[in-house]
Amino acid sequence: MTGVAPLLALLGHFVLWSLLSVGGAIGLLPDMHRYLVVEQHWVSNAQFSSALALGQAVPGPNMVLFSALLGWAIHGPVGMVLATAGLVLPSSFIAMGYFRYSRIHHDRRWVRAMREGMAPITVGLLLSSGWLLARSDATSWPRAALVAATVALLLRTRINPLWLLLAGAILGALGWI
Repeated sequence: MTGVAPLLALLGHFVLWSLLSVGGAIGLLPDMHRYLVVEQHWVSNAQFSSALALGQAVPGPNMVLFSALLGWAIHGPVGMVLATAGLVLPSSFIAMGYFRYSRIHHDRRWVRAMREGMAPITVGLLLSSGWLLARSDATSWPRAALVAATVALLLRTRINPLWLLLAGAILGALGWI
């Protein structure tokens, strides 16, 4: 990736994703994957998944770390700065402005509509992200069965997801998945 145009494209897409990050940037994974992996081929599927896993594993603002890792993989330190600033700054300014305004004008109809209308959008984006992650991890029948069993247990029982995470870690450490 050389020249200014790809850098502007990288920044522009991260700014766009920032503006669309209702409920958090994790809901944007399908579109990020589509653009960065499938269309531009800037990172591989493995790099994308590894950046997400590392960003989620370390303490701190995980999507900021994820975007920084993707930016670094795409264009080194400059890509890291552009991706991180593009994802963080626009949504931060909008959120600050909205909360400042809604604190003063909490009884306005559009403020209530914004507050109540964002929940279904957030759920839909999170479900699409979950689908992308499950689809990319179900690479064999045992893994697909494990993903299906995990989803079924989470939907049908009140089991703490940490127990399922522990079970997956044990199965992985034993080499069974």
